[in-house]
Amino acid sequence: MSRPAPTQVAPGVHRLGDHGVNFYLIEDPDGLVLVDAGVPAHLQQLHTLLADLGHSMADVRAVLLTHGHADHTGLAHPLQEAGADLWIHERDAVILRDGPRSAMRHARPERSMLPYLLRRPSALALPLQLARAGAFTAPAVRGALVFYADQVLKDVPGAPQAVALPGHTPGSAAYLFTDRGLLFTGDALVTADGFSDHIGPTIVSRCFTHDSRAALTALDRLDELTADLLLPGHGEPFTEGVRTATRQARQFGVH
Repeated sequence: MSRPAPTQVAPGVHRLGDHGVNFYLIEDPDGLVLVDAGVPAHLQQLHTLLADLGHSMADVRAVLLTHGHADHTGLAHPLQEAGADLWIHERDAVILRDGPRSAMRHARPERSMLPYLLRRPSALALPLQLARAGAFTAPAVRGALVFYADQVLKDVPGAPQAVALPGHTPGSAAYLFTDRGLLFTGDALVTADGFSDHIGPTIVSRCFTHDSRAALTALDRLDELTADLLLPGHGEPFTEGVRTATRQARQFGVH
């Protein structure tokens, strides 16, 4: 389920994952950082990239989780065991603690998946792919470090700013690396959504979003940020600016 090879999307920034899910490795003089942690099937891809860069899992100092969904936390356990600090908003830490299936309790989507599948049966391919990749059976994780609101993570290489963006899940967040002009938006703003079949900036369909009204409001918070490159949890990087991305997301609306 992996891409043929990780893609360098900016100097020292590598995009991993597959055609449905993104996560990112950041090289910093003070150590390596991952934003999100893919699914268990991505472990070999991560090992290969690290080896190509002359590193191992033990060199990853921090993993910044944008939220608790299974397609973003699958490698959290082995990375923690290798010594990385895990960071997540306090409101999604409970999903890590209780395991990936608990997201249906702690971040229940607004709508059933069924109406979407009736309109577009091919959308079932993504959850089936995630299941085959071990996303829903990854181990529960305890001991993550949490933040409660916007916070500069001074102990993380690059000192990113965690930005709380509740909506997609109660604890959704983005990470802004101000000095590098990078904004990792997780699923608070994506550029591809498999259930609406939309390509371009959008919020995720209601069958995977906990509170779409809050998710739209979170776009206002994103408008306050400045970045040259937006790196989402799903879809291609976006280079036309934060406000252009949020404007397009609002125009497409909620689905």
